[in-house]
Amino acid sequence: MKIILTGGAGFIGSSVIRSLLQKPDIEVINVDCLTYAGNLDSLDSISSSNRYTHEKIDICDKSSITHLVAKHKPDAVMHLAAESHVDRSIEQPNIFIDTNIIGTLNLLEATRSFLQNNPKKFIFHHISTDEVYGDLGKNSTSLFTETSNYNPSSPYAASKASSDHLVRSWGRTFGIPFVISNCSNNYGPFQFPEKLI
Repeated sequence: MKIILTGGAGFIGSSVIRSLLQKPDIEVINVDCLTYAGNLDSLDSISSSNRYTHEKIDICDKSSITHLVAKHKPDAVMHLAAESHVDRSIEQPNIFIDTNIIGTLNLLEATRSFLQNNPKKFIFHHISTDEVYGDLGKNSTSLFTETSNYNPSSPYAASKASSDHLVRSWGRTFGIPFVISNCSNNYGPFQFPEKLI
């Protein structure tokens, strides 16, 4: 199985790649433009694998992403690449709009173009966040679920909510098989220092 994984030099992406490559029948193409939070050192343990490739491409570069998907002909795309720091989204929201919305659009369009010419079993896995649901009240006893209403409260959350909606609409309109996962905050080895607990 060949997987294109975006944001694989990030904290969560590198963990996913290390886990995937424990299985002998999986090949991973890591698409990461190496912004401030990207760290290839977190992939040292698998960097020499013949089932691992790093492509330094920005998902905002539509032609490069389209070429990459057509070249590798993946069985799945796991889309983890995102600007994700709430405070940074308040200071520079345009970067979040570009990466999280335009980057997702480019990846969806590249996937649509590829699948039109290569119909096959395929999945587009979009990794999102629980922040698209907004804030739980201080005295709330309920929890968010996948059926909770979207109510983003920061530019980051709004950009991720937008990308979720794009994925759902490309699935319905163009038939791209997809799954969206809305995880909560993660922590562990190789975490970027600004998110350290």
